[in-house]
Amino acid sequence: MSENLPSPEEAVRLLRKVGCQPNVVAHCMTVMKLATKLAEEIKAHGVKVDIQLVRVGAILHDIGRSKTHSVDHAVVGGKIARSLGLPNSVISIIERHVGGGITSEEAERLLGWPKGVYMPQTIEEKIVTYADKLVEGSREVPLERTLNKLREELGADHPAIERIKKLEREITSILKT
Repeated sequence: MSENLPSPEEAVRLLRKVGCQPNVVAHCMTVMKLATKLAEEIKAHGVKVDIQLVRVGAILHDIGRSKTHSVDHAVVGGKIARSLGLPNSVISIIERHVGGGITSEEAERLLGWPKGVYMPQTIEEKIVTYADKLVEGSREVPLERTLNKLREELGADHPAIERIKKLEREITSILKT
């Protein structure tokens, strides 16, 4: 059940209000369309999914990019979302969508983030995280393209690569049942 979620239109207005550039808004809308499609397919396979949460979470997942384009946009976005009074379910999507998730240890030790859970936990968080990896700018791309870019940026053996592959396996296994 959607807990006091803004409508998709309100979510887009929030992105613009906090200063997200048009290209970020376009990216979020593309992620929303793909995430919604995935959520509907997963729900059709008998998995309980809050499609409205997926829709709104996908629109707002990059709200932190109004202030930074670094990996910190997840934590910054969480702070912005809290200041706007958004529900915890949306805040969790924002904070947990980076890479295939970030372990608490990596978040604290490597990034200096506050203690917290930065790995996607719920099906809605996983759907938005996965859809985000299939969108570059405002167009859909094969997952392998995203993985190759991450290999170049982070190194071939970076744990984020295996986390994203694991997320893909989880999502696609639901869709094959």
